[in-house]
Amino acid sequence: MRWTLGTAWRRLLTFCPASGSLAADSSVYHDAETGFTFSQFAAAYVLTSTVTFRLALPSPAPTNASYDAVLQVVAPISLTGWVGLAWGGTMLNNPLTVFWENNNTPVISTRFATTRSLPPVYSGATLQVFKTGTHVNSTHWQFTAKCTGCTAFTSSSGSKTVLNPTGVNRLAFAYGSAKPSTPSSSSSSFGVHDVYAYWNHDFSAAGNTAFSSLVAKNLGTAVLSGPKYSH
Repeated sequence: MRWTLGTAWRRLLTFCPASGSLAADSSVYHDAETGFTFSQFAAAYVLTSTVTFRLALPSPAPTNASYDAVLQVVAPISLTGWVGLAWGGTMLNNPLTVFWENNNTPVISTRFATTRSLPPVYSGATLQVFKTGTHVNSTHWQFTAKCTGCTAFTSSSGSKTVLNPTGVNRLAFAYGSAKPSTPSSSSSSFGVHDVYAYWNHDFSAAGNTAFSSLVAKNLGTAVLSGPKYSH
């Protein structure tokens, strides 16, 4: 499948993320299943359906260095195509967590784009999928994963960005309705998106003092294992 750059991606390319004084669009969610306190946002990919992005962080977290984050995503089983989360609120020069469903199983890939082309697989961030908090039912599928390397990134000019763990950070998502060319593979190519949006995510509401112990408790032996969850 050939990657074609659309108008919305061009807007993502030129956007500069900000933090600090932004008003938050997210809300607090306490997950009884995993024990994490998340800050969450429900992003509408069509008029009647949303994908929910939840983040949990260690508290305290360093303000000038990368820190781990737990990402939990809840998506309807009716969702076709792919969804991408831009940790820096733009297409270029920040980690992208891209995922889609294949035979009732989430396929997750980390990407990083430096040019206006299909984002290649990114080895600078890794995902560990939790046994707890990852499942599918008759209406939705969900995954919960720890990301290492998603909260700090370096631009093509060499400048470093660290997402503020005690403030509000601008994030972005994109949705493409077409399935990736090889949906069973996390390195698959995929087409241009149809929908995108930005939001202001309150990282300060996502702090967990027991972060490390909760990670150890929930990690277990991942139900969704294999290299497609290691990119």
